[in-house]
Amino acid sequence: MPEPEATPQQDQREPAMGTVHHLDDHRPTPAAPTVSLVKPAPDPAPGSAPGEDSAGTGGEVSVVEAVDRPDNPLADWLTVPDAPVLPAWARSRASIQANVTAFVRLSWWHTRYHGVRTPKYLLKAVLLAARGLFRACAGIWPTLSAQDHTATVKALRAQSRARPEDVELAARHQAAHAVRTQTRRWRFGIAATGVAAAATGLYLADPLLQTGVAAAVGVPLAYLGRGEETRLLDQAAPPLRVDMSATQLNDALRAAGLLKAGKGDDDGPKVTCVMGPVRDGKGWAVVFDLPRGGGKTASDVLAKREVLAQELGVDEIQVIMSRVRAAKGGNAGRVSMWVADDDPYLADSTPSPLARMERFSIWDPIPFGQDARGNRVDVPVVWQSMFFGGLPRRGKTFTQRLMTAAGLLDPWVCHYVADFKGGQDWMGMRHVAHRLVLGAEQDAIEAFKAMLKELLAEMERRFALFRGLPTSICPEGKLTPQIIEKYRLPFIFLTVDELQEAFLTMDDREREEVVDDLGRIARRGPAAGFISNYASQRPDAKSVPTKLREIITIRCCTQVTDKTSSDMVLGSGKAATGADASLLSEDHTGVTVLVTGPASYATVKNDLLTTTEFNALCLKGRALREPLGQISGDAAGDVTAKADQAGFVIAPVLSDCLDAMRHSDRMHTADLLNRLVNADEDRYGDWDADKLAAELETAGVERTSKQVKISGVNRAGWRRSDLEAAVPEELLLAARQSTPAQPVEGTPAT
Repeated sequence: MPEPEATPQQDQREPAMGTVHHLDDHRPTPAAPTVSLVKPAPDPAPGSAPGEDSAGTGGEVSVVEAVDRPDNPLADWLTVPDAPVLPAWARSRASIQANVTAFVRLSWWHTRYHGVRTPKYLLKAVLLAARGLFRACAGIWPTLSAQDHTATVKALRAQSRARPEDVELAARHQAAHAVRTQTRRWRFGIAATGVAAAATGLYLADPLLQTGVAAAVGVPLAYLGRGEETRLLDQAAPPLRVDMSATQLNDALRAAGLLKAGKGDDDGPKVTCVMGPVRDGKGWAVVFDLPRGGGKTASDVLAKREVLAQELGVDEIQVIMSRVRAAKGGNAGRVSMWVADDDPYLADSTPSPLARMERFSIWDPIPFGQDARGNRVDVPVVWQSMFFGGLPRRGKTFTQRLMTAAGLLDPWVCHYVADFKGGQDWMGMRHVAHRLVLGAEQDAIEAFKAMLKELLAEMERRFALFRGLPTSICPEGKLTPQIIEKYRLPFIFLTVDELQEAFLTMDDREREEVVDDLGRIARRGPAAGFISNYASQRPDAKSVPTKLREIITIRCCTQVTDKTSSDMVLGSGKAATGADASLLSEDHTGVTVLVTGPASYATVKNDLLTTTEFNALCLKGRALREPLGQISGDAAGDVTAKADQAGFVIAPVLSDCLDAMRHSDRMHTADLLNRLVNADEDRYGDWDADKLAAELETAGVERTSKQVKISGVNRAGWRRSDLEAAVPEELLLAARQSTPAQPVEGTPAT
């Protein structure tokens, strides 16, 4: 485990709950200053005699010297070192636990890795032992064969051939040959006897002893048979794909141009590690200060995220960086960095806890997802407005629905919903929504504009009410839990999905008017209890007007194509600070970059709330509101919702046609078919006028007229009254008689 220079630091773990969790959520302990043993005495007053105090009392004054005075010979010896007592990894319980956990994980992985390769290692050991035996035999052969005497015999033999008449030389040759023969005999005899005795004893020994002896003989032979090209154990790649140290960090920053290069043997200036690098979960955490004099700030580091990732050998999605602000012990040059071992956003989404809840208070932060370290991210929405953007099929609507779903479980939340895609995503809201607009046709656009005017009027009515209330009831001119129940003024949750579809059908004047209305609601509405929840699929200036986007406090973006598009949703310049949704890939479904403030952002793996679960929450929300009389508007008069509540099954085609004609009393057949296809292409994609007529007739619809006149055009079509006539009369009567709950003390209903 690397151990860089560091100063003491508190636990860097983030809390489990909160508004948005950041990687820089820490407060470092200040470095211990140089300590003096005694305080220096003040200089004597002018004119005072030695031994007199400054007041001239003549009392004895202890005049001492400071430890750090240059003329004190003991200054260096008595000065307390400004260095940490414990290494970086041992300064907190969480850090020790993280490192121990990482060591156990690594050890267990190596155990499994090498365990499955044991047969391979045994075979390799046998081969190495065989090679070692060969090398041992080759090494001992000169001794067994008495090669030292053989060399003497060969030399004498050569001389004898040159001088055959030399009798003394022949005698020496014969003696040398005898010595050689005798030496070979006893050496080979001893070796053969030893081998035979060892083999016999090993054969007769206990199996456990045989194994021990075999290992005792085989291990040295295998060691002797080793070579540079042959290794007994495979080289394992540990699961910790990133191994960070202070040296690597400095090298990466220097390569990115954030640190000056050194000269000669000097590496140059280095960062000061306030904490780490230490293991933190499935990654490395480090908090460091840039050196002064280099002209670089923490913002410069954030802008070099991709280069730093390349230098550290990881993908930029694995590098999580943020500034450490002064409120948390930071400064303009302090950076918190966490580098994951792998892409932390590829795991399956966590099921939303909202699906299991029976009730939820909108005053509490909404469960939203998990950050890269697996910490919960909860988002407070009271007094806020929200905007969601990004490419299609990346989970944008699912993420937006998390916010609205939380409001379903609070009976004191009134919903206004506009879905300009007109599909199945928001169809369940017909059971709860006071106003529900589906589709981007002209009648739906007109209904949406009327809904905005209704909301603006309600907002002004509420502010007028607040101005007349005493400060004991309305101390801050805002909605309170007491005002909600006393005056029956629920939170108003405005959800608008696929804004771009509505804007594309409007001319410039209409679009400007709608943007102004949405902006007024987002700007002034929060104090009156309005929560805006907007979403658009196309991040451009027309679909995301700047004057609407810039007044929204919470912004969330799924994958986009480039940094410019990311800034369109999250705010100008956010990509340069690290909040960049263009880093997400097509594999990051349900992953968003969440911005909750000027310097607060996080990349979040959002909780998953399926359409089936969302529809179930809509029914649960209706059941919570009915006892309080909070079912009003479109939800109170919706025939299909009444049928579902009464347990009466309406033919799906009849229910879908009623939803398609929600804002019209008559519609041409071609337009009705287009809306049905838009709502459910799989079911109605191949339908024509004849099939539609046959299916509606089977559902009990009797047409009073096959032709309808709309805007002076008379064509084949349908009347809503004919469709409603196929619904049981008691359901129609109940729907028509449903009215919004009457407020207390004479205030009008929402």
